[in-house]
Amino acid sequence: MTINKSFYISREDYLEGERTSPIKHEYRRGQVYAMVGAKKPHVIIAGNLVTLFNNHLNDTPCLVLNSDIKVRIESADCYYYPDVVVTCDERDTDSTEDFILYPILVIEVLSPSTAAFDRGEKFADYQTSPSLQEYVLIHQSQMSVECFRLSNSGDWVSQIYRQGDEVYFASIDFRGDIACIYRKVPGIQNSDARI
Repeated sequence: MTINKSFYISREDYLEGERTSPIKHEYRRGQVYAMVGAKKPHVIIAGNLVTLFNNHLNDTPCLVLNSDIKVRIESADCYYYPDVVVTCDERDTDSTEDFILYPILVIEVLSPSTAAFDRGEKFADYQTSPSLQEYVLIHQSQMSVECFRLSNSGDWVSQIYRQGDEVYFASIDFRGDIACIYRKVPGIQNSDARI
C-alpha cells in the first residue's frame, strides 16, 4: 500500500473516484491507500475460503464476498477491501451498494508489506464495528491461521491454528481441516487436505 498524506479527501469524493478508478484504494480518515496486486498464494487461499464458505453457507441468507467489495467502518471512518468477508445482515444482503456495513467475519491474507498494518491499525479499526465477531489473519507461506474472536465479555481472544489442526470459525459455525484452506498453494505441503 502507498499513502498520499498531502491532502484530505472526503468520503464522497473517495467513493465517486473509486467507482471509476482502474485500481482499488482503501480509505482511512481522509487518506487514500492504493492497493497493490496480490501474489498467487494469496489469491489461491482467498479463493479456497470463498469456495468453502459458499458451500457451507449455501442454504443461509449469508453472503460470502471477495476482495472486490468494500467494508465501511463508520465509527473509524474507513473503507477497507478485506480478502474475504461474510455478512448475514439483510441491510447488506438486500443492498446494491458497492460496500457493506455489517460484516460478521473478516479475513485478511497476510502479505509482508501489509502484515503489520493488518495486525495493528486495521484490526483496531475493525474492532469498532458493532457486527464483527471474528477477524482472521492467514499466513501465505506457512500453515498458520490466527483467529481473533470476540468473547462474551467483549474481549478479543486469539486462537492460532497450525498444520494438522481443524480450524473453527464460530461466526459462521464452520469447521474444516486447515489443509483445505491451503489446497494447491505452491510450496505448502497439503496432501492431507480433506473437506
